[in-house]
Amino acid sequence: MAYSSRSPRRGALLAGAVAVLGLLTACGSQDGGSAPQKVSGTAGPATEAGGSPASTVSSPAASTPGGTASSSAPKTGTTSGGTSSGTNTGTGTDSGGKTAAASTRCHTSELRAAVGRNNPGAGQENFPLVLTNKSGRTCTLRGYPGAAFVDASGTQLGPDPKRSSGSPATVTLKPGQSAWAGLTFSNPEISEAKTARPSGLLITPPDERDHLKVAWTAGEVPVGGNSSSVFLTVFSPGTGA
Repeated sequence: MAYSSRSPRRGALLAGAVAVLGLLTACGSQDGGSAPQKVSGTAGPATEAGGSPASTVSSPAASTPGGTASSSAPKTGTTSGGTSSGTNTGTGTDSGGKTAAASTRCHTSELRAAVGRNNPGAGQENFPLVLTNKSGRTCTLRGYPGAAFVDASGTQLGPDPKRSSGSPATVTLKPGQSAWAGLTFSNPEISEAKTARPSGLLITPPDERDHLKVAWTAGEVPVGGNSSSVFLTVFSPGTGA
């Protein structure tokens, strides 16, 4: 009888102990007592609500308030001739901007030279040096010509002519029109200057290096001694006739 009365009591105690142990185990798992597990492999893209992949931003530019991306990277476009290519940086080059105006000066190759008739007076010999525009364009002359008497071999006779005082003005020559400058010297028979008989006269248009050669048929010219200077005047419209 004594044995049978203790067996139910022990069974009750054992059942109580098991219940307490189960309660403690449940509390330990809720408090994070178990270590996290590691999962190998590559993580998939995050998804938004509804299962669509979340969008990603690849640009390094940060967003400004209002949702507009700040443009911190430099813009690379340039302008050429006033036409935009790409994005204008404000520092592009303009190849169609200012250009130097084409010169209207008459060039030696566009002119024909001649020596007009002598118009003597007061012991002076006065010859007009005439340049005519033979080109197909309008051009201009301004200032003094260059001139030099030469012999048959091309050697210069006498010093360079001097310039008479005058006010240069631009002479506009349409095709076929002429301008003239005066070549003046004292009559050698009066001045008793040393003389020579040139075979030609070289005439250089203003601001040009190339010259035009014309035959000289007007006799002797002063090349040295007293009163031997030859003078040139500025160009004027016409032929000086």
